[in-house]
Amino acid sequence: MSTLTADHAAGYRAGRTLPLRVEIIRQLRRRRTLVMTAVLAAMPLVILAAFQIGGTPDRPGRTTFIELATASGPNFAATMLFMGTGFMLVIPVALYCGDTVASEASWSSLRYLLAAPVPRARLLARKFTVGLLFSAATIVLLPLVGLVVGTAAYGWGDLRLPTGVSLPASVALPRLALAVAFVLLSELVIAALAFWLSTVTDAPLGAVGGAVFVTIITGVLDAVTALGSLREWLPAHWQYSWADALQPRLEWGGMLQGVSLSVSYAIVLLALAFRGFARKDVVS
Repeated sequence: MSTLTADHAAGYRAGRTLPLRVEIIRQLRRRRTLVMTAVLAAMPLVILAAFQIGGTPDRPGRTTFIELATASGPNFAATMLFMGTGFMLVIPVALYCGDTVASEASWSSLRYLLAAPVPRARLLARKFTVGLLFSAATIVLLPLVGLVVGTAAYGWGDLRLPTGVSLPASVALPRLALAVAFVLLSELVIAALAFWLSTVTDAPLGAVGGAVFVTIITGVLDAVTALGSLREWLPAHWQYSWADALQPRLEWGGMLQGVSLSVSYAIVLLALAFRGFARKDVVS
């Protein structure tokens, strides 16, 4: 009696395995998704409470977005983006992209997904796509809630800049959206790094922690001015370039360099992930 292979099994279509909506629903139901969403949604309220208790932030001789947080709703949203850049938003990106494959391996369910059979490349593509979708939602959530909370607390108005000028709200909102888009693209390198680590380890904490650790190290190295122009090869060097979108005259230079560097690193890391996982023994 002949045995039908997966490629010739009746009704089998590789393109129909692991639908995107199924993976999205699975991730939505996970406790870590609910907890992370709740924490980030509550963060603007925590910052608002801190301002209400401590008063208007003030730092003589230096003006940043934090000092201008109480000027208007758009200012409060910009402040939340400023606070999230560098670390706060790195954690959910590393979590959503680093936990996705490693968690399946730790639960011993990865072998059953591949036995469905789901092509390995399709499995990774689905996992990474969903990880990016949740990461994008997280990055948008923080300044969006900040805009709502800030507008309710401080009113609607122009976006005051640390340079002393202001942007009309009608101009500030598209600029803030551009800034958020830059942050998302700049986090691609972290997403790809966490995802690659997720394919080489069965420990989700190792993949997530490894990506966060590398982020911290690159941030520290970027502060070492003795490295000179070598710092421009560090993704952390460009992470605050989104502020160029909020200048009276839109500046593209830093954002384009930051995005090109992040995308380049991400392509290499994703290639390593797909190449390594194609040869990985998921049974042992």
